[in-house]
Amino acid sequence: MSTMQAKPWVYETETRLAPDQGITHPNPAEVSLSIRASALVFSDPKSQALLSLIERVASSNATTLIIGETGTGKELVARRLHDLGPRKNGPFAAINCGAFSDSLVESELFGHEKGAFTGAISSKEGWFESANGGTLFLDEVGDLPLSTQVKLLRVLQEREIVRIGSRKPVKIDVRLIAATNVNLEDAVRAGRFREDLYYRIKVVPIDLPPLRERPGDILPLVEYFLRVYRNRLHTSVPQLTPAAIHTLLNYPWPGNIRELENTIHRALLVSSGGVIHPKDLHLTYIPIKLESAQPNLQLVPNKDKSTNDIGNQQLESVLTNLFEQNFPDLYEFVNSLTVRKAYDYCNNNQVHTAKLLGISRNILRSRLKELNLIA
Repeated sequence: MSTMQAKPWVYETETRLAPDQGITHPNPAEVSLSIRASALVFSDPKSQALLSLIERVASSNATTLIIGETGTGKELVARRLHDLGPRKNGPFAAINCGAFSDSLVESELFGHEKGAFTGAISSKEGWFESANGGTLFLDEVGDLPLSTQVKLLRVLQEREIVRIGSRKPVKIDVRLIAATNVNLEDAVRAGRFREDLYYRIKVVPIDLPPLRERPGDILPLVEYFLRVYRNRLHTSVPQLTPAAIHTLLNYPWPGNIRELENTIHRALLVSSGGVIHPKDLHLTYIPIKLESAQPNLQLVPNKDKSTNDIGNQQLESVLTNLFEQNFPDLYEFVNSLTVRKAYDYCNNNQVHTAKLLGISRNILRSRLKELNLIA
């Protein structure tokens, strides 16, 4: 791909880099087929500034809060902090706080003793003990229930944990890195997140820009994913047409790096002749700004024609605009956009999102998985 940029600095989860090494990563043949957006590049000026901040912060043991949208590479940043810091030879443990029920999350974090609760047939150490001497990464920390937030605050203050069912404190030496894709300040105001814990974990905040705000990283990431997947799929090096490159650079990437990875994987599978065209990318992009076009859009359910107001007319106008453009995959685009915006509006709360959309949680979870918004 002659139109690509020079090789950037790429960090991959199992790679150790030096500034003069350029692009370095494991042998693609040894990488699993689903690499799950495991690469983070520092080519765009915003990413280079981020890398500089990471390098300055890594040498300390300060608790760090990484803030960024889903799929931006928050765990990669956490691993980079660990690998550059004094704990690099210690363990790195990562846990998604939203992956466990309220009744299990404390056991996962702090461990439990045999007989502490039904099903506790043996003693088990928690993630804090597993990460002792190293780094613990708590992803989606905003999903922790308030009762667990209280215990986490004590752990950070006292540097010790108490297993469920025990009264004996266990000293720990762990650097905590937390991450969130929601606004914790709003969560604090809403009473969903403790203010004292918020300031405790936000000693060093790191804002991770979405991919659409660091376009200089898009083509280097494309090159990386093409190399990995074409080796795994045993295909030749494909060429991107200028139109395909233009599409990649102008698409807003709501799913960020994870969506870009899936797009390249799919394009390699469906393209022919060693050339990737825009149609192979299967990206739905709306060329108009709905927000600016309809700033006061307010909808009224169509229970009776007399109840419709100007908001319904505005929505119909937007749809008519799309119809006239012969917009491809319109139904899929509108459906996915609705789910994404509702999920974001509800601060990634699945129960509230399902209620807002009027669908079951199972249907919502299935859709969120298709959109790569949950694992």
